[in-house]
Amino acid sequence: MRVIIAGADGALGQAVLDRYRGAGDQVAALSRTPVEGGADEALIPAGDLADERQADLAVGRAVRLLGGVDAYVHLIGAFAWERVEDGTVASWRTTFEANVGTAVSCVRVLLPNMARGSIIFVEAQTAQRAAAGSGGYAASKSGVARLTEALAEETGAGIRVNAVLPLVIDTPRNRADMPDADPSRWTSPAAIADAIHFLTTDAARAINGALVPVTHPA
Repeated sequence: MRVIIAGADGALGQAVLDRYRGAGDQVAALSRTPVEGGADEALIPAGDLADERQADLAVGRAVRLLGGVDAYVHLIGAFAWERVEDGTVASWRTTFEANVGTAVSCVRVLLPNMARGSIIFVEAQTAQRAAAGSGGYAASKSGVARLTEALAEETGAGIRVNAVLPLVIDTPRNRADMPDADPSRWTSPAAIADAIHFLTTDAARAINGALVPVTHPA
């Protein structure tokens, strides 16, 4: 399988890379920072992928490198804790650009190059009901959910589009940011990577337009 992973840096990105490489898939990774392992030619520097020109360059290069694409995994996103009264329209735009803008820009480049296959987005379980301080983030991740559903209808039978919905991912950053929390209740990046990989295989060929919770401690 020829796979493009956008946002390959970070704990989840590395776990997804490892999962596909371990399965023997051919991977092109779009990343702002270096990632571990793999051939240098498969690691593609990516700038601001909310910018359509930069998305065209990065995703286009990945497609050419692989000679096509069978699966696309979009891991790019950003979280900011901010009460509505303390934020600005500009800060909300920044969050939407990171979570929705990057997804739209990359997919618009991808679709003309993809006859069949699977697209995976990362939404968030917390976006189903926003808590205090998460208005902008939850709204933007809800936008990713609506994008998933719309694309699943628009792409027809050839391309399946689904999203995974983590709650809290067990990463070094989250442990540092939430020292009083119990990480045994969080989900490991490897477990989420397994779910993502499954959704792009033929075993999940009947699943399309789904928002799949990946919240179980693992």
